[in-house]
Amino acid sequence: MTETTAATALWFLPFVLPICVYVSWTDMKFMKIPNKSVLLLAAVFAVVGPVALPLDEYLWRYAHLGAILLLGFVMASAGVVGAGDAKFAAAMAPFVAYPDLLLVMTLFAAVLLGAFAAHRIARRIPAVRAATPDWASWTEKRDFPMGLALGGTLVFYFLLPLLP
Repeated sequence: MTETTAATALWFLPFVLPICVYVSWTDMKFMKIPNKSVLLLAAVFAVVGPVALPLDEYLWRYAHLGAILLLGFVMASAGVVGAGDAKFAAAMAPFVAYPDLLLVMTLFAAVLLGAFAAHRIARRIPAVRAATPDWASWTEKRDFPMGLALGGTLVFYFLLPLLP
């Protein structure tokens, strides 16, 4: 099902989960993904990666970061994605095994659709708006807090190998 093993997922998930929750929250509240969360996610890979992965695979996965950073730079320059989204996607990239690329792209598409629908529904619920009146993502007409979908994708990616 996935190249990532349950053991690898168990190593990364406890560290990745709070960062992804924080990114989702800050992107919904401020429509920004803080650089400190991007750097923290990259640091988690740098520190936990050598324990969770074979050394050769760990080192090769930095190529994923470089490739996605370059692609994200081009997309952000063209106005297709936000710079924070591009940087966070690049920091996520080394966590993904290359054979899982299609799986992660499919997972991202599903999470993006679910996150978009849930966000648009939630912002129409008066009780939710009253509890979070200052969230920038409620008033944005065109922009969507992509950190919600990016963070969700990484979390679900690590949850998949843990399913029976």
